[in-house]
Amino acid sequence: MTTQDEERVSAHYRVREIEHQWIEMPDGVRLSARLWLPESEQPVPAILEIIPYRKRDLTRIRDERNHPCFAAHGYACLRVDMRGSGDSEGAMHDMYTPPELSDTRHVIDWIARQNWCSGRVGMFGTSWGGTAGLQAAVDAPGPLKAVIANCATIDRFEDDIHWMGGCVLTDTLEWGATLPAILAAPPDEATTGDGWFNAWRQRLRNLRFPQETWLRRTERDRYWRRGSVRFEMDRLNCPILAIGGWSDRYSNSVMPLVQARPDICRGIVGPWGHHYPDQGEPGPAIGFQALALAWWDCWLKSGAPAMPDWPLMRLWRREFDPPEDRLRERNGLWIDVDQPVQTASRRFHLAAGRLSVAGAADCALKIPVDMAHGQCAGDTGYFGRSGGLPLEQSPDDARALCFDSDPLDHELCVLGQAELIIGVNADALPTQLACRLCDVDPDGQSNLITRMIVNPEHGEELACMRLTRSGGQSHLGITFPGTAYRIAAGHRLRLAIGSSYWPLIWPAGERRESTILTSGSALLLPLQPSEHCLPGDPFPPPQAPPDEQRYRITSVGPLQRKCAGPTDGMLRNGWQQPAATTELKDTHTVFTGETVAEFTAGSDPGHAVGCVFTHSLNIQRPSGLAAIACRVSMRELPDDVKCESTITVSWNGEELASLTSEIPCPQQG
Repeated sequence: MTTQDEERVSAHYRVREIEHQWIEMPDGVRLSARLWLPESEQPVPAILEIIPYRKRDLTRIRDERNHPCFAAHGYACLRVDMRGSGDSEGAMHDMYTPPELSDTRHVIDWIARQNWCSGRVGMFGTSWGGTAGLQAAVDAPGPLKAVIANCATIDRFEDDIHWMGGCVLTDTLEWGATLPAILAAPPDEATTGDGWFNAWRQRLRNLRFPQETWLRRTERDRYWRRGSVRFEMDRLNCPILAIGGWSDRYSNSVMPLVQARPDICRGIVGPWGHHYPDQGEPGPAIGFQALALAWWDCWLKSGAPAMPDWPLMRLWRREFDPPEDRLRERNGLWIDVDQPVQTASRRFHLAAGRLSVAGAADCALKIPVDMAHGQCAGDTGYFGRSGGLPLEQSPDDARALCFDSDPLDHELCVLGQAELIIGVNADALPTQLACRLCDVDPDGQSNLITRMIVNPEHGEELACMRLTRSGGQSHLGITFPGTAYRIAAGHRLRLAIGSSYWPLIWPAGERRESTILTSGSALLLPLQPSEHCLPGDPFPPPQAPPDEQRYRITSVGPLQRKCAGPTDGMLRNGWQQPAATTELKDTHTVFTGETVAEFTAGSDPGHAVGCVFTHSLNIQRPSGLAAIACRVSMRELPDDVKCESTITVSWNGEELASLTSEIPCPQQG
């Protein structure tokens, strides 16, 4: 970014705020919007964020960091609750449904017809909102001229919160407990009027547990392909700024977008987790608002828009950090990348305990079976909780089959997607493989670079894996998520392979010992081409928060994690996000959320593996208290896997709704 980009934050319009505006859909359902309109004699471009996370309470503080800032620089800004959520009417049964996408397109057309809009619309969001923007950019409606997709996914089966490499993420159960609680919360009578209570009752009658679909859809079928823009890259037809963070697995969307469509896409990946980058942790955080304004000014205000003079990608190239549960700042630096694809790689051959540059003798090596492998994993996405980064990896390395390089004579700068090729017995495929690349310093500390977990039975379906057969031997090709990482001279590269990754990944039904055949096995590391990568200029710093604090946040304590070693043959893990309360002074609303996760694993097949997520949400308004509690559990039984879900909703202590479901789930592997 340039000094001119930074100066954009100094120009201001007066802003008129509209707390509530109905936008009617063709079927009569009304969506609720909050608007910020600059006082201008001429129509202005508009910016839309549409998500299901309740504009009157849950995202109100975040909304007020972004939308008033953009409006003060000459943009009409709208924050819309999706149908079935917040103050909007209708029902929501699942994510990324055809009605949801249809609503988004109708909202865009509605905005373009307003007398305060110039007819040019941009769309932005993080996570669900960013993915919704990408989906809208496929055969984009005429008024949609640009998108900013932060922490978004382009592949709902491989790079989302549900599955990884054909394996179930336990995150999908946490999200299965959180989303219904959000959707079960009431609209606000202050904005929606006297009919709010009946509308809430109708919403509760339509409540569902979407995780039942997520668990049953075990293959990448039409359900998962819907809304996965990986399969529709050629139909993206408006400029996209894709932003991610290395501490969030959704970052794997940025490189493929830029590689597939360098004509309309630019990418930024920082060190942070699942956050907007101005609130990014680990840092350094960057000025998202100034960055976004530079993008919007180019595509929404310019009379003859053209791609800004930015590199294809700006990447935070990580390097060794002493592993900690929580890091405020990462080591590394920004690099500018001006080519979309990797051109060179370093090949390491797999030998007994070694990564060899010169080749190695053929041998067969056993992968240990140890359910404790994964205890150092951290979270998959650093999702807003404090902590959850991967820990020091040596304990997990000891539970895995490891291959180490010699200490490096020169630094090794990795840029792109590493590929692992391993030989396996064609008649006895592994049921689950957890593959990690680690940076080991001279003192023996092992720092996670990247990881991939796969179920080889899905080899024909996944972009991250391929299976080739020749005689009695097969080779698995496993592609890691993209990364940018510098391994210092004197450090060693380590490849670690385990047979499970608990508790991040639900384990395979049959946990048997597997064998790797080193014949033809290799690790291919993509190298940073120095002639196409230069140190990047600093980004604008994060914007200071508004002077007027209209809210107060209190918590009963920090997040608590527990990771107990095996006792009585059982592993017990978990975490608790204690009750955190937010008081919104202008809406006279107080809401409190709390989440608890518990994981158990042992050797007895009758109760070998289980996990439970409990999420509670209380919303206090002048008229009363809404209390929602949702619990989702999954447990392994001798013959199958059961998922149980329960939600209860009360108003001023009186129960309004209770829903319970139990479904069998397919065994993994």
